[in-house]
Amino acid sequence: MTATQGRVRPRAIGTPLDRLDGRAKVTGSARYAYEQPVGEPVYLHAVQATVARGRITGIDTEAAAAVPGVLAVLTHRNAPRLADTRDAELAVLQSDAVAFRGQFVGGVVATTSEAARYAASLVRTTYDTQPHDSVLRPDRDDLYAPESVNGGFATDTEQGDVEAALASAAVTVDQTYTTAMNHNNPMEPHTTVAVWNDGELTLYESTQGVHMVRSQVAPLFGLQPDEVHVVSPFVGGGFGSKGTPHAPVVLAAMAARLVPGRAVRFALTRPQMFFVAGYRTPTVQHIRLGADRGGRLTAISVDAVSQTSRIKEFAEQTAVAARMMYAAPHRRTTHRLARLDVPVPSWMRAPGECPGMFAAEVAMDELAEACGLDPVELRIRNEPATDPETGRPFSSRNLVACLREGARRIGWERREQAPRSRREAGHLVGLGVAASVYPVFWMPGSSATVRAGAGGRYTVSIGAADLGTGTWTALAQIAADALEVPVERVELRIGDTAFPPASVAGGSSGITAWGSAVVHAARRLRETYGNAPPDGAEATGETGDNPATERFAMYAFGAQFAEVRVDEETGEVRVPRLVGVFAAGCVINPKTARSQLVGGMTMGLSMALHEESHVDGRLGQVANHDLAEYHIAANADVGDIDVSWIDEDDPHVNPMGSKGIGEIGIVGTAAAVANAAHNATGVRVRDLPITLDKLLGDPGAGNGPAVRRR
Repeated sequence: MTATQGRVRPRAIGTPLDRLDGRAKVTGSARYAYEQPVGEPVYLHAVQATVARGRITGIDTEAAAAVPGVLAVLTHRNAPRLADTRDAELAVLQSDAVAFRGQFVGGVVATTSEAARYAASLVRTTYDTQPHDSVLRPDRDDLYAPESVNGGFATDTEQGDVEAALASAAVTVDQTYTTAMNHNNPMEPHTTVAVWNDGELTLYESTQGVHMVRSQVAPLFGLQPDEVHVVSPFVGGGFGSKGTPHAPVVLAAMAARLVPGRAVRFALTRPQMFFVAGYRTPTVQHIRLGADRGGRLTAISVDAVSQTSRIKEFAEQTAVAARMMYAAPHRRTTHRLARLDVPVPSWMRAPGECPGMFAAEVAMDELAEACGLDPVELRIRNEPATDPETGRPFSSRNLVACLREGARRIGWERREQAPRSRREAGHLVGLGVAASVYPVFWMPGSSATVRAGAGGRYTVSIGAADLGTGTWTALAQIAADALEVPVERVELRIGDTAFPPASVAGGSSGITAWGSAVVHAARRLRETYGNAPPDGAEATGETGDNPATERFAMYAFGAQFAEVRVDEETGEVRVPRLVGVFAAGCVINPKTARSQLVGGMTMGLSMALHEESHVDGRLGQVANHDLAEYHIAANADVGDIDVSWIDEDDPHVNPMGSKGIGEIGIVGTAAAVANAAHNATGVRVRDLPITLDKLLGDPGAGNGPAVRRR
C-alpha cells in the first residue's frame, strides 16, 4: 500500500480535543525520564574540561573517592572501552584528548546527587594546553565546503548566470546578515536513567526517538539492538536537541557499568546544557538580490558561513530555503564551514530555514523599500508557478492567501510606508512582514500495530515520541478515524522500543510518518477481519513509500506579521502583536496545533530580541551559560499572538493530508520583527538579536537614530 492510497474520512481529525495526557501531566502522574521508578538509584555528576584544547596530563580522584556515599569515580583511565568510536562526539572518555571546553573528562557516582556533585568538584585535572580557535569569522582563509549539508542537500547550487544578472539588474540589494549562536533550553534538561542487568542495557531517556537512541547506542557497547531497551513515554521539550544522542547518555551508560544492577540517574544542570547538548550555529549570510524596477527578481545569491566542531561535522543548511522560495531565473547558493575548537552544533528548531529565512526575508524587505513597493505586494509579485529549483509543481502552495489574510488581521492598511512616520504615546510604531516555509519531509521506516480488544476497543502501539507536542492525542484521533470508532475506544502506547519502530520526532515529520503507519495498520486489520474484528486480532502497517514525492514539491507555508513599538526615550523594544497565518494541510487537532504555532512564534520572538550565546574567545566557551544571562522571552515579553490557518486540501502528502507544524511557526518571526523595527525607527538591523545599542543607529548612514540623544 502506498503512502497516500485513500484518504482518511475525518471524524475525530479536525476536532480540538483536549490532550488525553493532560490530566496525568497536571497531577504529576506522568513520569519523565528522571522520575521512572527504579530500586535504590544512585546518582551521577559529570566532571568537565576547563581548557578548550589539549591533553590531560594528570587527574587526581583521591579526594573525590573519599567522600561518603561515593561508589565510583569515572575517568578515561578506567572507563569502559567502546566498541565503536567513529562518532567522536559519543566516544566519551576514550582518550586523554580534550577537544573543547566543557567536554566530559570524568564523572562521580554516589548514593545522593549532592554527594556526587560535591565529589565531582574535588576532582583535580591538569592539562597540557594547546592553542585554541573558537570564534567564527567569515574572512577566514580555511573555510571549506562540506560534501553536503544537513538533510542531505547539495552544498552549492547555481542556475543561470547570477553575476551577469546582478550586473544588469535595475535594482539590487547587497548586504550581509548574521544570526547569533542559540542554545536549546527545553524545560526538561537532558536526563538519563541507565541500568545494566545480565549484559543488557535499559535506558530511561529524555529523547525524541527511542529507536534512534537504541540504534546508535547499541554499537557503542558492542550490543545487538534487542539488548538495549529505551523508554521515554513523556518528554519535557526537545526543540531538536534530543533528536540525536549526545555525550550524556553514553556517560550514564558507562557509569552504570561500574555499579552493575544499580540504576544511575543523570540529569544535566542548566549550565551543562550549554556544552554537551548541541546548539544552533551562528551564521553569516551574504545576500545579493537583483530585480527589475517593478520588483520582479532576476537574481538571487546566498553565501552562508557557519561553524562546526573540529571533532565532528555538522553543516547547517542555511541557504537551502532560498533555492525554492521565490521566482528568479538566475540563482546561486553556497555553504562554507569553519572547523573550530567548540562543542558539536546540532539541530535546533527549524535548522536551516530559521536562520536562512531571517536573512532572506529582511533582504526582501530591503528590496521592497528600494523599489518603492509594499513588502506584501513584492512577495506576491515573485510567487513562482512551480518549484524554482526542481521545476516540479507544488502539491499545494497557499502563501499568497496567507499573506493576504495576515495583512487583513493585523491591519496592514494602517502601515506607513515611510519609516518613523507613526508615533503613539511616546513610541515609534511599525509593522513588518516575512514569509515562512518548511518542507514536508517523508520519513519511511515507521511501523504500527493495531490490536482489537473486547467491547470494540483497540490498542495502537508505535515507538513514537511526545515532546509535549500532542502526539498522545493526535495519533489517537488518527487511529479513531482510520478504525471508524470514537477516540474513547483507542488506547495508544508510545515511547518504548518494545513497540514497533518509529522514526525520530524531527523535521516536523512525526505525525506524517507515524500517522501513516497507524492508518495502514488499521486498514489492514479491517480488510482482514471486517468492521468487527475478534478479540486479539491484530495487524501491522508501515509508513511505506510515497511516489508523490517524486512528482511534487511539498512544503508548508506561512506569513508572519509583527507590530513593534520602540520607546523614543529609552529605546526599549516591545512587540505587542504577532500575527501568523499558515497553510499546513489538514490540521489534526486545532487546539494542539495552535499551541505548537504559538510556541514557535514565541521562540522566534525570543530569537529576535533576546537569545545570544556570547563566546569568550580567550576561554573558548559560552560566557553566559545559564538562564540568568542567556535571556529568553518570558511572559512579560510576549504580547498578543494571533494564530490561524488556511483550509488546505492536499491529497498528495499522506493519508491524512497533514503537514508538519512543529517548526514552521519559528520561521520568519524574527525577520517580521526586524522589518517592523525598521518601519518604526528607520534603523535597519541585520544582526540578531535586536538589542538597544543597534537601534541607536548611525546618523551618518542616513537613517538617523531611533531614540533621542541627550
